[in-house]
Amino acid sequence: MMRQLIDLDRYPIDQPGTAAFDALVAQCQAALDGEGLFNLPGFMRADAISDMLAQVKPMIAKHAFTHQRDHNVFFDDDFKDLPPNHPALRRYKTTNHTICADQIEGSPVVQLYDWPPLAAFLAAVMDKPALYPMDDRIACANVMTYYDGEALNWHFDRSEFTTTLLLQAPHAGGEFEYVKDLRSPGNPNFEGIAALWDGKIDTKICPQSPGTLNVFKGVNTAHRVTPVQGKTPRINAVLTYYENPGARFTRTERLGFYGRDTEWQP
Repeated sequence: MMRQLIDLDRYPIDQPGTAAFDALVAQCQAALDGEGLFNLPGFMRADAISDMLAQVKPMIAKHAFTHQRDHNVFFDDDFKDLPPNHPALRRYKTTNHTICADQIEGSPVVQLYDWPPLAAFLAAVMDKPALYPMDDRIACANVMTYYDGEALNWHFDRSEFTTTLLLQAPHAGGEFEYVKDLRSPGNPNFEGIAALWDGKIDTKICPQSPGTLNVFKGVNTAHRVTPVQGKTPRINAVLTYYENPGARFTRTERLGFYGRDTEWQP
């Protein structure tokens, strides 16, 4: 079944212990170390992408939760280390439209999220004993849509790494832009963050096409999705795993990110 969804000949993530699996893990680890991310183009097959879009677009149009935020790069309004007017705390607007796994159960993306070999492969790449899917069908796997003029603005992630799958690219804009290791655990680099806002730091664009699986270390890498341009929205899936089983968002987090705290009722 999974061979119909993803290209396991090119990306043998279901074959741990083989030379092909080990080579793919090593390739991804080298990219993470050098670039702060890795891409697997064509990971999800074109037919599966078409099926996925056919399933999610009506749900997006009718039932997506519009999440609008005015935020700083830290997503934290109680930042005591800096005065409120510090340049590193400059504020930006993010707008996206979100649907959750419990709204699209059985879809290719949710099947992929629930498939144990994907979590095991990511754990191998991240050199962790194991990774586990969330025990939260609202937060575990989300599909995000960005329309003309909308963007995911500059920020750092709370989690060590983020896994995404691009489902539809816009006609223009909607590019993943980032600065690797702009901060570190021992150096918040407030001056560097302020310099990024002023256009004084070089950034990188990560090209992606539909079907690309992307993993990046977002906790210290400043990143954004640039504003979408045109009538074709950007649609991508975000898959979230944890090092311990049973992870769930709090009620406050679910209400804030998804507008609800209860399972989807069609």
